[in-house]
Amino acid sequence: MKRKLMLISPMLHQGGFERVCVTTARLLEPYFDITIVIFNSANIAYDVSGLNIIDIRMGVRKGKLKKLWNIVRRSRRVRELKRQLKPDIVYSFGPSANMVNAFSKTGHERVWLGLRNYTDVEETLKMKLFVRLGDLIICCSKEIEHVVNAKFGFNRTTTLYNLYDVKTIQREAEAGEPELPWKEAEGEKKLRYLVSMGRDDDMKGFWHMLKVFALVHEKVPEARLILMGAGTFEYYKKLARELGIADAVHFAGMRKDPYRYLKKGEIYLLTSLNEGFPNALVEGMVLGLAPVCTNCMTGPGEILLENGDGSLLTQLQEEEKAPVIYGEYGILVPVMSRERDLDPAHISEEERNMANVVTGLLTDPEKLAQYRQAAKDRAQIFTYEKYVERFLELAGR
Repeated sequence: MKRKLMLISPMLHQGGFERVCVTTARLLEPYFDITIVIFNSANIAYDVSGLNIIDIRMGVRKGKLKKLWNIVRRSRRVRELKRQLKPDIVYSFGPSANMVNAFSKTGHERVWLGLRNYTDVEETLKMKLFVRLGDLIICCSKEIEHVVNAKFGFNRTTTLYNLYDVKTIQREAEAGEPELPWKEAEGEKKLRYLVSMGRDDDMKGFWHMLKVFALVHEKVPEARLILMGAGTFEYYKKLARELGIADAVHFAGMRKDPYRYLKKGEIYLLTSLNEGFPNALVEGMVLGLAPVCTNCMTGPGEILLENGDGSLLTQLQEEEKAPVIYGEYGILVPVMSRERDLDPAHISEEERNMANVVTGLLTDPEKLAQYRQAAKDRAQIFTYEKYVERFLELAGR
């Protein structure tokens, strides 16, 4: 008889941990009787046909008191479901789902809490609750796991990297061509594409990206930037116009066919201030994009360096040397200012540093080719098979 596994996610709209939740359910169907509990079924972006999904219909509510009451309501309902369905393991994704999973603990199930971003461990009150009620905290990067161990003295932790269907990504990338505003003209230089993906959120540092690209575009006029993600991007569209690069930047919005756009790229740019485990970066690597990334907490260092240690950047900055790490699988630069700066006249040294790295790659075909192949090779370690193997090990404890 199969053991019972309950997965909890607030919603299943397009996003990193939502994708991991649905994929986990698909992959583990041969091993578990699986139920997915969500708080709201609006805007489901993934194929959930055949999956057992329970929508408790308690979506987001505005206002602090209403949010707190929502946690109580959700926890009561999920506790009822736990008592009714008797799951052996309940694994939740993201802060709000973790709160509900912890508060609804019955004592008969193993409560697994998934930390999906470095900002999760910065919320001390929530973390104190998690370490008190969680049976296992699953981190998406080793750095997050180390922080939980050191800061909260909690050692029932593990790292479970996000997972990727390499063959499907490649197949979907080749299924068609993206709709782009530029046309290749005979006799002119071939267009060079830089690509990035992420929601319209300050955490992604997109003002840095646009300023970096503006500097690159000065040196490489045939360069183009494709930026995908949910949100209006109004601040950034205005900044692009003020930087004089509006005609060279395409804000593609949230795409259900992102891989068609990704495959056009030669370089994947990431300017985030914080990450958990940057899914879009690995997806770009699967398609052979050379990564140039900020060494943010967490993820890029572990993905792009063999030893995962990006601390050399701090030393290089202190020595006033060009702070760049040319890693085995991609290139790291320091995290830039966290304060949103939409002044087109203000270009920081950190932005110039990153622009020099990108320009250097675009003008060095051999180095670019090496990094594109290295990135593609590295992506193979984040496969479905490795994820399932590790999950079953954890479940067997």
